[in-house]
Amino acid sequence: MLRLARAPNIAIAALWADALQQAGFSASVQRYYLGGLAGELPPDQCFPEVWLTHDHEKPAAEKMLDQLQNMPQRRWVCTACGEMVEGGFEQCWACGADMPD
Repeated sequence: MLRLARAPNIAIAALWADALQQAGFSASVQRYYLGGLAGELPPDQCFPEVWLTHDHEKPAAEKMLDQLQNMPQRRWVCTACGEMVEGGFEQCWACGADMPD
């Protein structure tokens, strides 16, 4: 077994492991319940981790995990008011106009 990554919280670790499993990797989450021991143990030792069963999957799994962590953000300029809208918004937050096609 091989540790692939530490996640900031259990929700992110579960999402990463699930995405890797969907892609055919042998990913699992370890240290699932250690968050409650932070303070008794050093906090950095309590983060959940994503592990791979098969070492040969590491390069491809790292590449996929990097893509998951660094997804490009969509950005567009509102044609009604000229506001720059970033993220997953489909309406302008300044004037409420819909995103152009």
